[in-house]
Amino acid sequence: MPKTAFATRLLAWFDQHGRHDLPWQRDINPYRVWVSEIMLQQTQVGTVIPYFERFMAAFPTVQALAAAPIDDVLHLWTGLGYYARARNLHKAAIAVCADHRGEFPDTVDALAELPGIGRSTAGAIVSIAHRRRAVILDGNVKRVLARHGAVAGWPGKTPVQRELWALAERLTPDKRCADYTQAIMDLGATLCTRSKPDCGACPVAGDCRAREQGRQAEFPGKKPRKPLPVRDTVMLLALAPSGEVFLEQRPAPGIWGGLWCFPELENTADVTAACADRWGLAPAAIEPRAAFRHTFSHYHLDITPVLARLPATPGAVMASDQQLWYNRAQPARVGLAAPVARLLAALD
Repeated sequence: MPKTAFATRLLAWFDQHGRHDLPWQRDINPYRVWVSEIMLQQTQVGTVIPYFERFMAAFPTVQALAAAPIDDVLHLWTGLGYYARARNLHKAAIAVCADHRGEFPDTVDALAELPGIGRSTAGAIVSIAHRRRAVILDGNVKRVLARHGAVAGWPGKTPVQRELWALAERLTPDKRCADYTQAIMDLGATLCTRSKPDCGACPVAGDCRAREQGRQAEFPGKKPRKPLPVRDTVMLLALAPSGEVFLEQRPAPGIWGGLWCFPELENTADVTAACADRWGLAPAAIEPRAAFRHTFSHYHLDITPVLARLPATPGAVMASDQQLWYNRAQPARVGLAAPVARLLAALD
């Protein structure tokens, strides 16, 4: 099918039904497009909007983001998940300022060299911010194209991904590239959804091969599923008489890298010894809390919180830069892992 036929129908639909007033569609520049694209990875628009607005208020420019402490960045990211995105945003902002004089590169290849920016995100920045033809293939677009072309298989497999990129390249028009990029993302987000796609309202349903075959639910192919392993941990909620709770910062690499968390123990029997080792104090009371499960993409973590009420505030309030007594009444601007934020809220 000629790419103009697909693009023409999609753009006509977008002009009438597309989303034109999202926060990142105002005052468009490469920085705002980049931040929105990173936030929208594996996260719905409705969730992203308030985070984006707070982020832009705190860091209105790439220079402001580069100059900010990583704790401030992670603090504003708390609850959005996939925290490596925030760490890479900070690293990329520093690189843009240090290596590109504060100006984003305007080619896909140069953008893709920055931390956390892949080929599709780079394409979106070039297309939307620089208004030049560039191809994208985010999750929504993969779903649209896999169905329209009946591209079988899980998109995570290299041959399937190669076929989808080729299809995206063939269908992307030479004109109105920014509108087309937004249009095909909107189509996947609003009509060509994972379940119950609204094919009756779809502008390109007429020659959609999955619809012709009645096989919409089969595309894109599902990732082969394996049972997720389960790990266990005990989180120590050490509570001082002043109401402050002890937190420590995790190392940058790995799960919750750079975020502030409760100390983790192997079992509940270690609580007394852990308090003695850290602060030379035996808890006045130990109160196990209800266990709960936190699921990552590759394993389940079963968390057992244990509240240890200390009889006095330890003398060494700040043992190092990676430790703090967290004041819940005047909380520090630090990034918190989601289960930690949940447990702190429960204490309140």
